[in-house]
Amino acid sequence: MLLAIDIGNTDIVFALNNKDQWIHHWREKSDISRLPGSFALNLKNHFLENDLNTSRVKTVVLSSVVPALTTIIHNMIEVVFGFEPLVVGPDIYDRITIKTNNPQEIGTDLVANAAAAYDRTKDYCIVVDFGTALTFTTINNRAQILGVAIAPGLKTAMKSLSGNTARLPEIPLELPASVLGKNTVHAMQAGILHGYVGLVTGMIDNIRNELARPCQVIATGGLSAILTPLHSYFDEINPLLTLDGLKVIAGEVKFL
Repeated sequence: MLLAIDIGNTDIVFALNNKDQWIHHWREKSDISRLPGSFALNLKNHFLENDLNTSRVKTVVLSSVVPALTTIIHNMIEVVFGFEPLVVGPDIYDRITIKTNNPQEIGTDLVANAAAAYDRTKDYCIVVDFGTALTFTTINNRAQILGVAIAPGLKTAMKSLSGNTARLPEIPLELPASVLGKNTVHAMQAGILHGYVGLVTGMIDNIRNELARPCQVIATGGLSAILTPLHSYFDEINPLLTLDGLKVIAGEVKFL
């Protein structure tokens, strides 16, 4: 089995893959204040509680955009499984299909997204990732990342608005039927959620216009299904795309 770990700014996602199927996945908060040993304890307990055997894990692939947690989780893997994980980063980029112009700058989650998208399409495509940040990663038909656009994510925008204004509450991420807000909560939902529909469609149209060609669009991230008016813009919605990309990368790096 393969264990893929994606350390994001908000959550750490763990997922087990057996025979090309994701059989189990779970989340923990990306809390840098935790004691390092608690990560190993939680992982062992999770395996036990779900009748999973750590000895069946033969490969671990790790992506992280939180440097403070990278070493902690790396060491945890060595303790629990007895071998080092494959850490996605510039050191292995010459061994994988996806090519980047600035390997020191790009997030490893975006590289994983690109790897999965290209593995699926083998053609021009855009990955829209609805995470802590909203990202647009464009890949060509030669497995090159052409560029990335980054905006605040939906939850980030909501928290920023309610946190920086004394009288605006935190609100649920629910798309209202009307853009004409009738109360404070409705107004915030209309402005942000319907506003993001326009942001996403505008970015997709602009990317296609700049490329002067059609390209497939794949959406991912935990919030990728919320904005229902966007569904016709997406060729695929896959919340586990980043994990799929980590599996693709692990398969390409032959020294594992």
